[in-house]
Amino acid sequence: MSIWDAYITDRDRAVYASSGYGATLGFGSRPAVLVIDVNYDFVGHEPAPILESAAQWRNSCGEEGWEGVAAIATLLEAAREHSLPIFYSTSAEPRADRLGRGLWRTSRGAEKTEVPGFVGSDIVREIGPEPRDVVLRKSKPSAFFGTGLLSLLLELDVDTLLVTGTTTSGCVRASVLDAFNHNINVAVVEEGCFDRGQASHAINLFDMNAKYADVVSLDTTLEYLKTLPEEVFAGLIAPATREGSRAQELAGVLA
Repeated sequence: MSIWDAYITDRDRAVYASSGYGATLGFGSRPAVLVIDVNYDFVGHEPAPILESAAQWRNSCGEEGWEGVAAIATLLEAAREHSLPIFYSTSAEPRADRLGRGLWRTSRGAEKTEVPGFVGSDIVREIGPEPRDVVLRKSKPSAFFGTGLLSLLLELDVDTLLVTGTTTSGCVRASVLDAFNHNINVAVVEEGCFDRGQASHAINLFDMNAKYADVVSLDTTLEYLKTLPEEVFAGLIAPATREGSRAQELAGVLA
C-alpha cells in the first residue's frame, strides 16, 4: 500500500489511472541530493511529540520530523560513498524590519524561538553539511527561487535530483515543481520527507507522483545508489570525506 491510499477515493484512483498519470521516469546516471529546510525550526531541538515540540518551535513537525532526519542520514551516507553533490536549503535570517517576508500568511510570523544552544535556521547537526556541500539560503518556498541551485545543477550536468526535506506540501512541493519546470528529473524519497499535517503529506506525495516526480522508497533509492560508480562526478567536484556513520549516531538519539 502507498501512504496516500487511505486518503484517495476509488473514484479518483480510477480517474488518474484511466488518464495515464503516475508513469515512472526512473533514475538517471548523474544524481544529486537536495535536503530542503531540515533545520531546528522544523523538527525542534530533540525528538518529541508534535504538539509538545510545537509549543517551543511553532513550525515543528515533531517525532515524524526526526524519523525523516534518520532516513536522510542513511541516504546521505550512501550518497557520500559515491561523492554525489549534496545541496541543502534553509531559511535566510530575517531582517529586523521584516522586509523580504512578503506574503507569508501566519499570525505568528514575527515570533522567534529561542532555545539556548540552538538557532532555528541551523541545519540539524546529525545531518549537517560537510565542507564540500552547498548550503542555499532562501526566503521563499522553492529551493530554486533566488538561489544559484539551477545554475549549479546545470554546471554539474545533473540528470536526477533526489529530494528530501520539509514540508512536503510546502517547500518540497514548490522545489519539485520548479525542478519539473526546468526539465530536471526528480525522485522524492518518501521516508525523507515530512509535514505537520498527515493528510497533507500523503496527498501531496500522491499528487507529485502522479504528475511531477517519482515518489520512491528509501530502500529503492539505496539499491539504485549501489549501482553507481564510486566517483560519479570525478574531476568536477572534490571527493567526499569519509566520516563516522551519522546514521548510527542518530539511531542512538531516537532510541
